[in-house]
Amino acid sequence: MASSQQQQVQSMLKLDTKQSKRSTLLLEQPVTRQRRDKVSLSAFAFLFAEMIRYTQNRVLGIQDLETKLNELGQRVGVRVFELTMSREKTVRRETRVLQMLVYINSVVWRALFDKPADSLERSTENEDEYMITDNEPDILKYISVPKEMASFSPGAFISGIVESISVCCQCPARVTSHVVPAEGMPVRTVILLKFDKDVMEREKRLEAGKSK
Repeated sequence: MASSQQQQVQSMLKLDTKQSKRSTLLLEQPVTRQRRDKVSLSAFAFLFAEMIRYTQNRVLGIQDLETKLNELGQRVGVRVFELTMSREKTVRRETRVLQMLVYINSVVWRALFDKPADSLERSTENEDEYMITDNEPDILKYISVPKEMASFSPGAFISGIVESISVCCQCPARVTSHVVPAEGMPVRTVILLKFDKDVMEREKRLEAGKSK
């Protein structure tokens, strides 16, 4: 009886050793190297659905839920910014609005969703507003919003990531997410950025300096 228990303990120790070696190897991988292995979409979607469920149980309404998701996204955004700055040798921190938006539209979106965003546009009504559109965000593919929560936009998490990166690039903006369905694209999401007044005034000064 004692010998069988001893064998069981030894086998568990061997298993722990293997797991610790795997963890060590993972932690020793250089951050600057592009990783080829990716998290499966189903696992990522499950994790995001649980984030929504966890947050929903701790808020009073849809607006609070979107605010909390935005805050979670901001935490991720700081890390995404640091990671892309380390990995992308041709990328530098952009402090101009348009260059920063191109960086988010291409580099950040590719790091998050393995593809660039579908479009980047400037508002025709307000010069301080820009829109990044993703016709089919992978993160929302398996999220079903009930009719009584029709105004809820799960993309608030993405808007939090974008808002955090805009602050990191010294171009702070208020960022919101809006589901704008189109034919064949039921979860088409528009990320709306409204830049602070100081940012737009700085842009005008820089443009005026260029023209002299």
